[in-house]
Amino acid sequence: MKDKEIAKRYNIAKDLYGELGVNTDTVIKKLSKISISLHCWQGDDVGGFETAGAELSGGGIQATGNYPGKARSVDELRKDLEKAYSLIPGKHRLNLHAIYLENKGKKVERNKIEPKYFSGWIDWAKENTAGLDFNPSFFSHPLADDGFTLASNKKDIREFWIEHGKATRKIAAAMGKAMGTACVNNVWIPDGYKDTPVDRKAPRERLTDSLNQIFRKKYDKKYLLDSVESKLFGIGSESYVVGSHEFYLGYAIKKDILLCLDAGHFHPTETIADKIPSVLQYLDEILLHVSRGVRWDSDHVVTYTDDLLAIAQEIVRGNFLSRVHIGLDFFDASINRVAAWIIGTRNMQKALLSTMLEPIKELRKMEKNGNYTERLALLEELKTMPFGAVWDYFCYTQNVPVGMAWFDEVKQYEKKVLVNRT
Repeated sequence: MKDKEIAKRYNIAKDLYGELGVNTDTVIKKLSKISISLHCWQGDDVGGFETAGAELSGGGIQATGNYPGKARSVDELRKDLEKAYSLIPGKHRLNLHAIYLENKGKKVERNKIEPKYFSGWIDWAKENTAGLDFNPSFFSHPLADDGFTLASNKKDIREFWIEHGKATRKIAAAMGKAMGTACVNNVWIPDGYKDTPVDRKAPRERLTDSLNQIFRKKYDKKYLLDSVESKLFGIGSESYVVGSHEFYLGYAIKKDILLCLDAGHFHPTETIADKIPSVLQYLDEILLHVSRGVRWDSDHVVTYTDDLLAIAQEIVRGNFLSRVHIGLDFFDASINRVAAWIIGTRNMQKALLSTMLEPIKELRKMEKNGNYTERLALLEELKTMPFGAVWDYFCYTQNVPVGMAWFDEVKQYEKKVLVNRT
């Protein structure tokens, strides 16, 4: 699309939204400052770099597909991320798992990891991202093979993972200090039973004790924000998950830490949208892992769906942008992995933009006055407003390709780079 055509379409949209009292220039400026945390594990199918040729195994998660071009090293993963960032408007964060350390071939146990193993990521992130986020890796490890980590009834296993949790907090705090923006360190564990347990209490008591030990040391929230993430069920924990939503909600409120809401970690017919304004009545901030479950927590690439729009609407309409940390969480090995990052991130931005273009003050006034018919009529009219023209102009002003032009660059990248990886 030519520059003049982009500007022409935008000016028409600007006038139409202006009639509703929405300043599109202001909206675009605001959107440009919203950073989304891209998840590194999309680039290599959650393999990590603890050992050469590492593959995801166990822990209730699974990547499927064999599309060519998976990143096999830190350098390849960074190169893929740089390509993705270059095709997404705005400047965004990177979310790392502990298994993505740079150990230079040396065996480093997870309870012994240190900030020095992530110094390369920090240096790279200063040049390429708006900040870093982090996660302990409680999966794909011999001491997680029985499905239990922090809630294990074996003391030695539990202590190993407690030390891992402590180590990741130290690393995350170092990341936050180096980057000048707080690092969210999110704890998710796979612990649970495949079949119905007779004792649901004891594992949760052990998990509470483990978490208390991990979080005992205090860090400045300028550098580190702790978070806990629940799940309804997983592979191998279909009947009982120790870290349920109710468990972590209570824990997060009591300990004054963040609660992570993952879009794929609830019942297949349940959306996290309504949970956002609910939990923010009691928590200062929350973390989102925006994903797309298909029949189960299958971590599909985020698409522009009603569920995604509902999430964006609750964030924007509730004026929660400063209190919600938006991260993505999916891993699709059946398609181009770089394209997956771009599609998912751009769709999250589109959903935010769509809601930011609403005449929210007018809609609230209608609702307050009981004008529900008029509210419904206006909401329906907004669905056919030229939102796409504003999105195209936003991309144009951020110097990234408009429309499908970004995909042409991905195809060239695949042809020149990805196909050469075997």
